[in-house]
Amino acid sequence: MATIPELLDGHITLEVECLDRLYLNGYIGKLATGVFFFMQDQLGKPIPSPVVLGQISEKFREAVKVLAEQEGVPVYQFRHKERKDDIANRFRRRRNVRDAIVFIGVAQEKAQAFNGKKVNGRFQFDRDKTVYVNHYYFYIDDEEFGPLFLKICSYAPWSVKLCLNGHEWAKRQLDKRHISYEALDNGFLSCSEPVKLQEICDALGPEDIDRVFRKWLRRIPLPLRREDRRAGYDWDLSIWQMEVSLTQIFDRPLRGREFFEEIIRDNLDLGRPDRVQLVFDRVVTKKTPGEFRTRVIQDGVHPSLHINYKNFDLKQYFKEGRGCRTEGTFRNPNDFGINKGLANLPYLQKIGRQINRRLLEVERVSHNSGLSGDSIQRVVQPAVTEDGKKSPGLKFGQPRVMALFLALTLFHHLIDGFRNHDLRQHVADLLGVSVAEYTSNQMTYDLRRLRLKGLIYRPPRTNRYFVTPYGWKVARLFSRLDARVFRPAMAMFTGNDAVLPFPLRSALDRADAQLDVLIYQAFPLPKAV
Repeated sequence: MATIPELLDGHITLEVECLDRLYLNGYIGKLATGVFFFMQDQLGKPIPSPVVLGQISEKFREAVKVLAEQEGVPVYQFRHKERKDDIANRFRRRRNVRDAIVFIGVAQEKAQAFNGKKVNGRFQFDRDKTVYVNHYYFYIDDEEFGPLFLKICSYAPWSVKLCLNGHEWAKRQLDKRHISYEALDNGFLSCSEPVKLQEICDALGPEDIDRVFRKWLRRIPLPLRREDRRAGYDWDLSIWQMEVSLTQIFDRPLRGREFFEEIIRDNLDLGRPDRVQLVFDRVVTKKTPGEFRTRVIQDGVHPSLHINYKNFDLKQYFKEGRGCRTEGTFRNPNDFGINKGLANLPYLQKIGRQINRRLLEVERVSHNSGLSGDSIQRVVQPAVTEDGKKSPGLKFGQPRVMALFLALTLFHHLIDGFRNHDLRQHVADLLGVSVAEYTSNQMTYDLRRLRLKGLIYRPPRTNRYFVTPYGWKVARLFSRLDARVFRPAMAMFTGNDAVLPFPLRSALDRADAQLDVLIYQAFPLPKAV
């Protein structure tokens, strides 16, 4: 079976990085902090009250009905727990329109609404009230973006949600340029100009998204008037949920299945805190929120691998039997110290792509077949790193090296990694010497050897070390070989009364007999005279 590096380097016909689903929140910042002034100063109401907000909402609902009747747009009442995507796909197949509203969906959902309380003869407003109110889903086919929807809450402060897909936008751009492609559900299977396709995917930015948002705000009914919006009571977009995907199409479905089988088998520990740090390039401590785990979710016969960091979900799955989809979902950009504003989308996309790529690199390194003859030679022989640093060898069989490897296996599970003195104590015990005899300088030298060989990793500006996936495999292999093969075998071979287990003794006897035959055939004994 081919290795992961071989499959990625030699059997990929198309590789595309693209924004996938974007779920954006539209909010009116000026209204959220000044609803009283909005009613009094903008609307000219001498007594701001919840009745005024209710009248605006009622006019909005009536405007939606008028639009549906005038333009012949179907209105559908969603039932509880009904899959909205399935209903939308059914309507899109029935009503094949372009750059128009496909249908309007109505669903009763939870919302944070203004709550007016009368204090000393005047109303005071807050948003502590949770209510179930009608939300209007405008399912749209846009000329530039393809399928998208806008959801508007019918209660003040009339929040808006925009959902669109970067892959669908890229498909429309390819159509405009007359570039042929074969579509994959929510992606691409092939393209006649893959370089141009990637350039198109890279070009999607905040300006394009804001432009389509403003376009449809002008074409659908809204609770607020145009003069209200011109006065500053207008919606701004923030990132609510964002998916960044990397799709790799294999030349044959068999290669894709081989790849994903190896991924599932060898990376069930990717969710461990020490490995999460390698993928997300973030220091994980005991105070880091969230569950650190790897989940394999089986959907029919197609498994998916999920890794979590705070609110971020990183997943891999085999898409339609042809491609590996690596996809990171941001649910809270603040997890990475980034504001939710739409202007930060390019930077957030860059981080998502880096995470996807690092996951693949970790999987390359962690694959079992990664311990080839060359990689073992790099461990045991002196070498020079890419930046010119000399990397001393870690020779198999040397007591100090074997003690290092065995001690290293004890630290793989630690969330906070380990320090110099933590490993030093264990190595000294395994060597049978005191800590004073195995000095701190010797430990520092050994840590440097391990780090330059890629067996451990030290985050910048810290004194803590973490065992890398490659280091874990090397340490485990060398320790097992020494403990289970070489030591028992040497004890049996050198002992005066050594008695080998029967299967091993029979195998060695057969090997010795075959060697005797080969030696005799090469150097036959002279005939007696």
